[in-house]
Amino acid sequence: MQVSIETTSKLERRLTVGVPAETIDSQVEERLQQARKTARLPGFRPGKVPLKIMRQRFGNEVREEILMEVMGQTLQQAIVQEKLLPVDKPTIQIGRELDGGGFEYIATLEVFPEIEVLDIAGFPVEKPVAEVRDEDVDNIVELLRRQHGTWTPVERAAQHGDRITLDLAATSGGESLADSSAEGEVLTLGSAGMIPGLEDGIVGMTAGEEKTLALNFPEDYYEEERRGAAVEFAVTLHKVEELEPAPLDSELFSAYDVEGDDETLFRQEVKQNMTRELRSAVEARLKQQVMDALIGAYAELEAPAVLIRQETGRLRKAMFERLGVDAENKNLNIDSVLPGELFADKATRRVKMALILSKLISHHRLTVDDDALRRAVESIASTYQHPEEVVNWYYGNQEELSSVESKVLEDSLVARLLESATLSDRACTYQEAIALGQQANQYLSR
Repeated sequence: MQVSIETTSKLERRLTVGVPAETIDSQVEERLQQARKTARLPGFRPGKVPLKIMRQRFGNEVREEILMEVMGQTLQQAIVQEKLLPVDKPTIQIGRELDGGGFEYIATLEVFPEIEVLDIAGFPVEKPVAEVRDEDVDNIVELLRRQHGTWTPVERAAQHGDRITLDLAATSGGESLADSSAEGEVLTLGSAGMIPGLEDGIVGMTAGEEKTLALNFPEDYYEEERRGAAVEFAVTLHKVEELEPAPLDSELFSAYDVEGDDETLFRQEVKQNMTRELRSAVEARLKQQVMDALIGAYAELEAPAVLIRQETGRLRKAMFERLGVDAENKNLNIDSVLPGELFADKATRRVKMALILSKLISHHRLTVDDDALRRAVESIASTYQHPEEVVNWYYGNQEELSSVESKVLEDSLVARLLESATLSDRACTYQEAIALGQQANQYLSR
């Protein structure tokens, strides 16, 4: 077997593999000899067909089978010989017969990039420093009361924060706009769920009142032809309701696994949850900055195209699921609905980050022990009403458990890299720290 290799791009390799005639011929002869033992041809007893006749009748067919098998065998040998690490199955071009009975074929494949371990010691990291104050707990308790509150009809004029029931009849240029009209629509004033000016125009109306509002669609409206266009809304207000927050009693407390009517105990539970959320937010913010530093350090790293395509497919499928669209629908033109270009940057970043993390985790010889994995699963489960059931579910689902293991490894690497970072504190409020954590989690999930 002769192998020549050509580098056609940073990650693409083209192998030309030549197989000598004797390798092919010997296997063809052996296969024909085996087939001869059971061959049944008119005029010959079973197993007594002359080899010459076998070659005439089956030689070409057997040779084609052998060539396919030889390509598979020799390609693996060539990959090992050339010390290549393919990303995916190689693409094989149909080979050609050589003079003398030999055979040659070409295989194209992508390889994983060689990743050097870079020294990023000293990279800057800003750590949010906050505490859960009593007023922060008061705000969350009030939020919980509102979430469990009840809506009560009122006779007064509508104001921001009220829930209203109304009919809307939209017209533009004398034409009715069915998609901007509604009957019995229920919304909360101040939720910014309607075009600018509409909610403000409803404020001050009372149940049973009618009003026509002359407005304009915003310049950034999702339908280009309506951007900036004049529109009139005929509003009929049917009901105005105000929210009455839930009382601080055992019914509210039991929703958060606090038995009895001890408000102090309830606030302690709320504060513990807030403290846990604050810790998670700080960790997410630190992790984001470490990932930023790695992406910056490995800016020149090229990600394999096949992995980017695969990740693009996963991202697109996930988007279809969120939209409730059947991606398997044969009548759906996937590329026209969600072109792959929409996910290219995100997919590329994810692939590069996965390659970098894998290399560094291996370099630092990081592993997950049983205790660390258990703590991670229990931490996730602690946010659910029945933590033990969640723990059992994770340990009964290997795929989900593996995802936790990956996160534990990533967190271990982040902790290792933070040891060499230049760390500074950023004093902030609880809400500011939570917001930073939310931004970080959005970034990390990109």
